[in-house]
Amino acid sequence: MVSKLRSVYKEKIIDSLYKELNCTNIHQVPKLVKITVNRGLGLSAQNSSILAKTIEEFRVITGQQPIVTNSRKSVAGFKIREEMPLGVTVTLRGDKMYAFFDRFVNLALPRSRDFQGLSPKGFDKFGNYTLGLNEQLLFPEISYDSVDQARGFNITFVTTAKNQQEGLLLLKELGLPIREKI
Repeated sequence: MVSKLRSVYKEKIIDSLYKELNCTNIHQVPKLVKITVNRGLGLSAQNSSILAKTIEEFRVITGQQPIVTNSRKSVAGFKIREEMPLGVTVTLRGDKMYAFFDRFVNLALPRSRDFQGLSPKGFDKFGNYTLGLNEQLLFPEISYDSVDQARGFNITFVTTAKNQQEGLLLLKELGLPIREKI
């Protein structure tokens, strides 16, 4: 099953970006490669119930099993030992990526209070966009009763764009509501 957003990208967005960016080859048109969703829990990851709840939330939100990230080395000042769980991460590609992007733009962001659009400051110099959410309740899959504490997480949209302007054009064409002014 091909995602609706993926077919729109192939049929319309590639052509418009090809013309707008003056590309000489169709492969120069930027595309969305992957979306990573991660949450750092810090020392609260030691609590198995918090870690299990976070894993279940990520599974419900992304439709994919998350990976638990562990510390690489011990840091006595932060009370961290080697191989201690510190957070969870999910990398989405293909149809799951487009389905998550579509749900994020059309369902989650409109539920945000006083939403004025996303900040254009989240781009790196390679055209990738990162944003942070304050709570998981923006996603309709998460019920209010099942949440014991609002925990935020980060979402990164990785593209093949060469610079910020190409990344901005691509994500706007895909439907990400990014503000014009900072």
